[in-house]
Amino acid sequence: MSRSGVERLRREVAERLPLGPDGYVRGAEPIALDGDPRRAALLVHGFGDATDTLAGLAVHLNARGWTVRVPLLPGHGRTLDEFARSGADAWLLGARGAYDALRARHEHVALVGLSMGGAIAALLAADTPPPALVLLAPYLVVPALVRAVGALHPLVAAGAPWIRSRGESSILDPVASAASRGYGVVTPHLLHELAAVVRRARRALPRVTCPTRVVQSRRDNRIAPGTALSAFARLGAADKELVWLDGSAHVITVDYEKEKVFALVDDWISSRCPA
Repeated sequence: MSRSGVERLRREVAERLPLGPDGYVRGAEPIALDGDPRRAALLVHGFGDATDTLAGLAVHLNARGWTVRVPLLPGHGRTLDEFARSGADAWLLGARGAYDALRARHEHVALVGLSMGGAIAALLAADTPPPALVLLAPYLVVPALVRAVGALHPLVAAGAPWIRSRGESSILDPVASAASRGYGVVTPHLLHELAAVVRRARRALPRVTCPTRVVQSRRDNRIAPGTALSAFARLGAADKELVWLDGSAHVITVDYEKEKVFALVDDWISSRCPA
């Protein structure tokens, strides 16, 4: 991609995802909803996406009394250049800081992670177990193409500094897809950083011993059913459950079965965190 091509891409993304006065993409701001002072839920969004993918779930849980926080991971929901400068350590540190802040104030803190956010939530749970964990379409295996591009990222970046990620196929509902605040593009180095998070999380799965529910669609365009099953088998939790969906793609929190997803999350964490 030429320098002029990169500039066109920046303009395209800036027009599609305008920034608000706070420097965040409009509709992608951090979410803070107060509720029951005894119990809170931390929701962690995915790679290249933003808090809009978890806004509906946050409102649903808050309406049922939960205090809810959805932090915006470093680099996300901002400019393309800020996204390009972010990486695995910053993403993990941002989520861990939000988790520690909630644990300091609330007796029960449940963890919910979507896609790469599921990998991050698994890492947090392995180190500091929550009373309940829900992994939504968790990204726990690095696909071959991502692994290859990430491993060769300096060479790939010389010819392709930005790569379109075809994120529109991750949401079947056309209305929800059009409303997405995801970038839709990545750098080879960012794929390298994504792979680093996923590898760490996969190694940590046997140490995840808290009650864990995994919600996965058979039509997920990024995670094959067999891949999901192998990751689920590695979870160390004795109390664990895998629930299948059939009418959604990868971002199940905004797709056709979102209401079912909301109920599955609410049921799991509420049964383990007293109101």
